[in-house]
Amino acid sequence: MVSKSFTVVLSVTIIHLVSGMTFMTPESDTPPTSTPDTYPLGDLIHAALRSKEYLGESSGTTTNPTQAVPGLGRAESTATVISPGLLTTALSSSAASHTGARNPMSPLSIEEETTTTLITTTTITTMHVPVQCNATLSAMDDLVESPDAASTSSFSPLECTYSITVYAGYGVEMQVKKVNLSKKESLTIMGYGGLGPELLANETLMREGQVIRSTSNQVYIHYRSLQQTNHGVFSLHYQAYLLSCPFPLSAESGGVTVTDIHPGGQAHFHCDPGFQVRGHEMATCVNATVPRWSTPEPQCVAVSCGGWIRNATVGRILSPPPPSVSNHSNGSNLSCHWLIEAKEGHRLHLHFERIAFDENDDKLIVRSSNSSLSSSLFDSDLDDVPERGLLSEGSTLYLELTADSSSIPLLFSLRYEAFDDEHCWEPYMPHGNFSSSDISYQLGTTVTFACSPGFVMEQGSGTIECIDPSNPHWNDSEPMCKAQCGGGLTEASGTILSPDWPQSYSKGLDCVWQIHGNEEKRIELDIQILNIRHTDVLTIFDGQDLMSNVIGQYVRSRERFQVVSGGSEVTLQFQSDPDDSTFISSQGFVIHYREVEPNDTCPTLPRIEFGWVTSSHSSNVRGSVLTYQCQPGYDISGSDIVTCQWDLSWSSSPPTCTKVQQCPDPGEVVNGARSVRPETGFAVGTLVRFSCNQGYQLEGPSQISCHGRDTGTPKWSDRSPKCVLKYDPCPNPGVPDNGYQTLYKHSYQAGETLRFFCYEGYELIGEVIISCVPGHPSQWNNPPPFCKVAYEELLDDHNLEVSQSLDPSHQILSENIALAIILPIILVILLIGGIYMYYSNVCRLEWKPLFWKSLSHTHSYSPITVESDFNNPLYEAGDTREYEVSI
Repeated sequence: MVSKSFTVVLSVTIIHLVSGMTFMTPESDTPPTSTPDTYPLGDLIHAALRSKEYLGESSGTTTNPTQAVPGLGRAESTATVISPGLLTTALSSSAASHTGARNPMSPLSIEEETTTTLITTTTITTMHVPVQCNATLSAMDDLVESPDAASTSSFSPLECTYSITVYAGYGVEMQVKKVNLSKKESLTIMGYGGLGPELLANETLMREGQVIRSTSNQVYIHYRSLQQTNHGVFSLHYQAYLLSCPFPLSAESGGVTVTDIHPGGQAHFHCDPGFQVRGHEMATCVNATVPRWSTPEPQCVAVSCGGWIRNATVGRILSPPPPSVSNHSNGSNLSCHWLIEAKEGHRLHLHFERIAFDENDDKLIVRSSNSSLSSSLFDSDLDDVPERGLLSEGSTLYLELTADSSSIPLLFSLRYEAFDDEHCWEPYMPHGNFSSSDISYQLGTTVTFACSPGFVMEQGSGTIECIDPSNPHWNDSEPMCKAQCGGGLTEASGTILSPDWPQSYSKGLDCVWQIHGNEEKRIELDIQILNIRHTDVLTIFDGQDLMSNVIGQYVRSRERFQVVSGGSEVTLQFQSDPDDSTFISSQGFVIHYREVEPNDTCPTLPRIEFGWVTSSHSSNVRGSVLTYQCQPGYDISGSDIVTCQWDLSWSSSPPTCTKVQQCPDPGEVVNGARSVRPETGFAVGTLVRFSCNQGYQLEGPSQISCHGRDTGTPKWSDRSPKCVLKYDPCPNPGVPDNGYQTLYKHSYQAGETLRFFCYEGYELIGEVIISCVPGHPSQWNNPPPFCKVAYEELLDDHNLEVSQSLDPSHQILSENIALAIILPIILVILLIGGIYMYYSNVCRLEWKPLFWKSLSHTHSYSPITVESDFNNPLYEAGDTREYEVSI
């Protein structure tokens, strides 16, 4: 996809040999000869074009000008790039002399040599071809680049697709050489040819130097740009690589051997002794778009019932399938026979890994021979299970199993090993491991045992030795690792298992484990497996005894969870019901514990979107309560109150706030009906229409709609209307004099009431509240009241006095009384006036001051009894009041 423009300049030197001023020419009978490096011009140009080094793909140079043009027919061509300048090819002096030496009869040997050089320049120009936008590639190695600006149109968007297909059985390995794209550009690499399209990479994670591999032989690259100009650039170099089949999985109780995982390779499957292959024992890696195995992985299934094991080395005999499945069953009975045969000179050791069946109906017999008539080494009806296992007397063991029970499932596992007269058998220790001083277990070999976490070693020694050259055997039996019922634990980390794990625990257990940690630490319990019966209970105490605070109590099954103590000590108690009539096998529990740094707070919960939280404490300590609320327009989903529990876990997950997308129910209308469109819910856009029954009319809007809001909950466009009786209204009865109404309207609907009030100083006479009684027409139930002066009684007394004074008899009496009073007063006034005139003319100067002085002191306000017309004082100051009085 890379095109280059170049110029090839070749200089060809033609040498003519002359003598003096005359050109020498060869004899006519001498054929022309040419140097080994002399070729036609077309061949030289063709060789230059084929040279990769000449195209600039090699950084090396050469100082020999004869190597500027590659020779034809060579396995590897060499060239150099000289720019600017000319590539000149000429014969060196050695080459010329060598040419001349080819013809010993040449006159060159006796005449002076003259060299004439003719330079011919040929220029070959290849036009620049821009990178195309779409391409299909099939080479095993090539370069994919972004399209040149000259080859792209100005229309948007720009989309380019590059298809890469290599040979089947190969994948595409691609390295990013350059990538510089904008946000408006995308580059996607997809793999095809497998089960479906597979996204290998895109521009978001693509970096220079990154290597991308496909799982098939087909890759598509899609480039898209929304920019009109200035498109981004990318450069991807790809090469094919050999694909392989996935490594096959080993079957349970079996294995696999692989010769090669590339196409043509084979996988051979095998099963452990006591199992047989179900399926194909061999598979081949098939060359395809995505290489695959010719057949699926097989399974290893237990031998149905009995069998003959030849050349036995090490293996197991497992429980046969139930009688209903086994082909060897006779009704509900089961009878199986196994013959284990080792090599000549070897003996067999049989270890009882696990055995559980009905002692009354099931029976197992082991004989040290190849016949059912030989003496028995073990009889389940007579002997206890041997802890050290059984040793054969010869190279064979014969096993007989009969079963006739349906209530208890048959379960056993026997492990056999072959050994010779110079070695002990390989030890075996379930739920543990061992180390040996000699992996062949020769005489003198010592083996040291250790139990897995959670198990305790018992019934044996921690170290055994292979002894007795005449009869090699271990000086003690292999120990057993057993899960205990309770115990004290002081390690920083450990494991607690249910009793007899992985077997089921028994009834009537009361086990107590005490964990003692560092005083500055806390204990974290990781309950990985919990599967107990509903009548059994596992209790966790936050302390050193059973009187401590309970931080957890569990029954039945529960998924994996953690509990953290508040202190450095934890006590666990497990109790199984001794009287469980429905007792069935249960798995038990597996608990890992470890010391952790103290943290007496619950973990921080994430914030909720569109809501907030308030806490009862400054930190999430035990007992703290978080209260969640949502913003207006959002409903809370989940519990709005979350509590930090004693085990430092939250009582529930945080709630969420969801956008309210509907209005509340507007309610039904009394004495009417409504219609909702759409009928389900009251989402935004819902329209509700109202109508009234016969005899009633709407008071309010006939329809309302639900409108959404950016903030807050959706809202109805108006209030819901009412249905009122359809009667003529009552006219306003009018406002009473010196009074008023509560709310003045021109008319009132049937059923409405009207209230009256009077101004101060007046009292209301009549009904305070009157109602509009429906009818045709509607009428008020009472006439309107009126306002009366509150002091009317005093006015009546005053009117009575006035009427009496107008009576004739009283009038004559009044006139006589008035004359008797007025005449003396007139005489006194005249007397006083005469005296005044006398003194004013005779003794004006002498008596005037004294007279005015005495006169001024004769008048006082004390006899004034006229009442003031003002009821309120003008001035008030403390307890003293002054009044302005007019006479």
